[in-house]
Amino acid sequence: MGYRLSKIYTRTGDAGETGLADGRRVPKDHPRVEAMGELDSLNSQLGLLLAELADQAGACPALDEVIEVLTPCQHRLFDLGGELAMPDYQALQPSEIARVEDAIDRWNEELGPLQNFILPGGSRLIAQAHVCRSLARTAERRCQQLNALEPIREVGLAYVNRLSDLLFVAARLIARRQQVDEVLWQEAAKPGV
Repeated sequence: MGYRLSKIYTRTGDAGETGLADGRRVPKDHPRVEAMGELDSLNSQLGLLLAELADQAGACPALDEVIEVLTPCQHRLFDLGGELAMPDYQALQPSEIARVEDAIDRWNEELGPLQNFILPGGSRLIAQAHVCRSLARTAERRCQQLNALEPIREVGLAYVNRLSDLLFVAARLIARRQQVDEVLWQEAAKPGV
């Protein structure tokens, strides 16, 4: 990927269109641009999560592993965004999905089975991990919408799906390692009971 921006504003998007690397101009609400935007939002929130994890790692060194697993995800999300911007570009590899699945399996073994539905919360870190998880789901939906119009690589679709799973498990692991109780969902009381 040799092209780099030398000028931040170009004025070419002022009329509501943007350029793709293949030379096409598309509306800024085109499904491809929407998918790229959701990946960018996820990546930004993941950066916030990683910064907060780094801030807390001194007090809780057990969070270092979470940082090690999640840090490459920012780079791979950028790769996937590049693939969407440049349809001929292929950077994301199936080995990344295997890496994420391995982390999910290791962490799930430590956590044990989920006994109840949990809510985002308990600590700022846990809630931020859930923000990232929900944004991963949104990014996945946008990628699927694009895929219905213009097929994209299966590895990208699988990666975003697996990333939301990783972030869910990461939220639970953060709770465990911070020794914070997960917020369990409490079903609404039924009338007459």
